[in-house]
Amino acid sequence: MSKSAARKSRRNRDKETLIVHNFEERGHRNQWHPLDSDNDRGRDQRYLKTIKPRSEGQGQLMKAIESYALTLAIGPAGTGKTYLAIAKAVEALEAGRIERIILSRPAMEAGESLGYLPGDMHEKMAPYLRPLYDALGDRLGGKRVREYIEDGTIEIAPVGFMRGRTLNNAFVVIDEAQNCTYAQLKMLLSRLGWHSTMVITGDPDQSDLLEGISGLSDVARRLDALSNVAVIRLAQKDIVRHPLVGEMLEVL
Repeated sequence: MSKSAARKSRRNRDKETLIVHNFEERGHRNQWHPLDSDNDRGRDQRYLKTIKPRSEGQGQLMKAIESYALTLAIGPAGTGKTYLAIAKAVEALEAGRIERIILSRPAMEAGESLGYLPGDMHEKMAPYLRPLYDALGDRLGGKRVREYIEDGTIEIAPVGFMRGRTLNNAFVVIDEAQNCTYAQLKMLLSRLGWHSTMVITGDPDQSDLLEGISGLSDVARRLDALSNVAVIRLAQKDIVRHPLVGEMLEVL
């Protein structure tokens, strides 16, 4: 090998070593976060200051959340259940009506087996909670969401970690509740504290649990009889995604 070729080879090795070192240093200093993306990083403004219902069912859901301490939003994917719940939570927080937002979503399995996953609790739950982070980022911007999570204003916890707590002065959103058992939902409902609002969202037709294990349909049926609980049932006509989504769900 000539001297010039040897020098070029050494420079390439040094460059590769520097790249790897910088990558590892950044990874150690700033681990991945669900809000990390080119669009979210550094954004500190909301896309929209207010939201408006795009269907009759969405209008009923928004009014119910404003009027009731407990609302169940039942319906197919694409009807805006989660987004509207989180939008109302952010609205209540910014108006000073609550002190914190608590978001909970079951891991895919009802057993809540998260211990084998790497990282802290937020990192363990991140794959399951991405839709919640997306909605929060839409309403607050990634920078503010990070700040609120760090100071505890926004708390994100798996269903299993809600046991034994009383949630006062909070807006609680339980998402993907079709993946909760009857016992889990009963436990979650009993967490509701003073000056708090709870919204439970889910689609009984999309449960990842074995048949007969999900408790959402049974809980919704029982609570429907209470005058001070709102059970809003959304339908295909309330889907606000691509029109083809509604057509597909009608035949699938």
